[in-house]
This record gives sequence, structure tokens and C-alpha cells, in this order.
Amino acid sequence: MARLFYEKGDVVSLKKGHPCGENLWEILRTGVDIKLECTGCNRTIWMTRMEFEKRVRKIREGDKMVSIVHHRPDESKDAETRE
Repeated sequence: MARLFYEKGDVVSLKKGHPCGENLWEILRTGVDIKLECTGCNRTIWMTRMEFEKRVRKIREGDKMVSIVHHRPDESKDAETRE
């Protein structure tokens, strides 16, 4: 499977939900560590990229959530990152 590149502002769903009842997280920062904000209660958490990549299950693409197994980044986005 190709490695996915996550960007600030992406909304993802993790393996387990947050205690507030929400399971959607907005990415606030990327790098070696990932900073996430719960879309339900606005709590922020930090986790390592390795831990994040194990936990992430879906990513928002347009108005729907898509499994990361079936997620295909836009070709134009790939071309920009290669330049």
C-alpha cells in the first residue's frame, strides 16, 4: 500500500472513538508527531506518526468518509509534492 500524506485540515476517523462520543478528528499539525483536534469537544491530542498511521481508518474526501484502503489521492496533489 502506498504511504499516504496527511495535511493540515484533513478530517480523519480513528479506530476507537473519543469518550465525548465523536470519532472525527481534524489534523492541526503534521510531522514526526501529529496533532489532532476532536470535532465534537475540541480537545487536542498528540501522537507519533507511527501510532497515528496504525489508528487511522478513514479520511474525509469531499463530503464522504473513505476507507484509507480505498483512498486514492488526487493525481495533481501527487504531482505537486514530487516537484
